[in-house]
Amino acid sequence: MFDDCGMHDLRLRAQARSQFLAGSSIAQVARQFGLPYPTVWHWCNDRPEPARMHSSVRCFRCDHRPVGAGLGAAYAYLLGLYLGDGHLVTSARVPVLRIYCSTAWPRLIDVGEAAIREVLARSVQRVVKQGCTVLQSYSSHWPCLLPQHGPGKKHERSIALAGWQHTIVGRHHGDLLRGLFHSDGCRVTNSVRKGRKTYVYPRYMFTNESTDIMALCQTSLDALGIPWRMNRPNSLSVARRDAVTALDQHVGPKG
Repeated sequence: MFDDCGMHDLRLRAQARSQFLAGSSIAQVARQFGLPYPTVWHWCNDRPEPARMHSSVRCFRCDHRPVGAGLGAAYAYLLGLYLGDGHLVTSARVPVLRIYCSTAWPRLIDVGEAAIREVLARSVQRVVKQGCTVLQSYSSHWPCLLPQHGPGKKHERSIALAGWQHTIVGRHHGDLLRGLFHSDGCRVTNSVRKGRKTYVYPRYMFTNESTDIMALCQTSLDALGIPWRMNRPNSLSVARRDAVTALDQHVGPKG
């Protein structure tokens, strides 16, 4: 049933999928073939295909295409989402990228999926959990495109962009900021009372425990000439009226 790499025979995978598509439940298929339930679920729902089955390489890094190859804006946005609320698992047989999105922002989920597909993925799964939807994509090439992956939490290790990533971000600072603010940021209405008057104004907030990721946000804001300040060690604020207006042009609403 297994090849030398420990992978299930592709014919068995096809048989299991055929039974599932014919109407059998995942539990029934697992019992029929004597397989673990998660394995059958993975085959029938995620369907990550071995790299050798692809007729062409979609990864612009491995395909030796120019940096970004026309995907710069989508890549910078996806990088921002990943640095904010993303996780790349490389310990599995096929690496899996997961982007966690609040169900309160359905448009953000759609835009995030579109970016994942444009950059690399042939398919994206939506795993619905309480309060959030996880955008999930399997590919052996995600580690090529997101070299910031590693064990542990992002704020507990160094996060530094590769040279080719700096080139892309340098052309698409606004898209990186959109991904960062769509993941770990928000646009809120702030109220300040002075004497008998109450002043109401919008402002952007970005919160992240990683000083490296915070520095990337600051650098992109500086590159676009958008003033900011740190209101807490882990929180950045864009509050001046002209600054909020400028950032609106790049970030836009989540919902």
